Amino acid sequence: RKVDIMVVMGLVDTVERRFWARETSTDWWDHIVLQVWDESQWLRNFRMRKGTFLELCELLSPALKRQDTRMRAALTIQKRVAIALWKLATPDSYRSVANQFGVGKSTVGVAVMQVARAIVDLLLHKVVTLGDVQAIIDGFAAMGFPNCGGAIDGTHIPILGPEHQGGQYINRKGYFSMVLQALVDHKGRFTNINVGWPGKVHDARVFKNSGLFRRLQQGVYFPDHKITVGDVEMPTVILGDPAYPLMPWLMKPYTGALDTEKELFNYRLSKCRMVVECAFGRLKARWRSLLTRSDLSPKNIPIVIAACCVLHNLCEIKGETFMQGW
Repeated sequence: RKVDIMVVMGLVDTVERRFWARETSTDWWDHIVLQVWDESQWLRNFRMRKGTFLELCELLSPALKRQDTRMRAALTIQKRVAIALWKLATPDSYRSVANQFGVGKSTVGVAVMQVARAIVDLLLHKVVTLGDVQAIIDGFAAMGFPNCGGAIDGTHIPILGPEHQGGQYINRKGYFSMVLQALVDHKGRFTNINVGWPGKVHDARVFKNSGLFRRLQQGVYFPDHKITVGDVEMPTVILGDPAYPLMPWLMKPYTGALDTEKELFNYRLSKCRMVVECAFGRLKARWRSLLTRSDLSPKNIPIVIAACCVLHNLCEIKGETFMQGW
């Protein structure tokens, strides 16, 4: 009987090991995704076409190169970037992504942070940048607002409540979050971001403590590009909602009783300011991990959010198709 039991246990163990090996097989990535998937499958699962993905891997390679050891071969750059993009683009668990790519659960977490840090270190200041100011001004002018250099707003990224000072992260809607402040151009690309403030902090306070505010206040953010409206000299301005302070270089809607001229002003301002809300919508729709409560440490969450902003701009610049209901 002991022999029979040992045989049965051995068979069960063999079946379990075979199942595990099949579940974590690397064949799917090596032979299906890289060799068989068409552009629509790449776009649906990685939010970018294969060509853009390979360009991204090349850009990140200086920070992601790893040496093989005698114990094991290092994961390729392409596979680590793919793991990170998959995790950022879906609400899938670490275990699910690990099974998908044939790696350990902890490897997924390591890959996400390695890739996010590489994106921030190598690409943030190259991709999230002001760019051609005149093109931005012309773009907003075509939408109805003169001499406008961007639209600003804040959005809340849900997180798990931190162990210490958790109350500081509860926002006005009652959940734990971290604030992402962003300035966007007329095409909905991020030109400046500030991330890391607790959700309880008001948008105006985040703004007044940002480097963007200081540079705008000093008059050094935009090149000197003033126009004359009537008999008033108008600097390049940004547009905000009523939560922001009215400044010579920041326009916000009129409130209270409005005449026809003020209603028209508000309409044009609102039409142009919508680009920042649309940008946040596209950011979170592409990188859906931003919609679920992140279990990363408060130190790592801003890095991942910033990396997603860079990836958003790359996708927009490359003209990657945006699909509703991903």
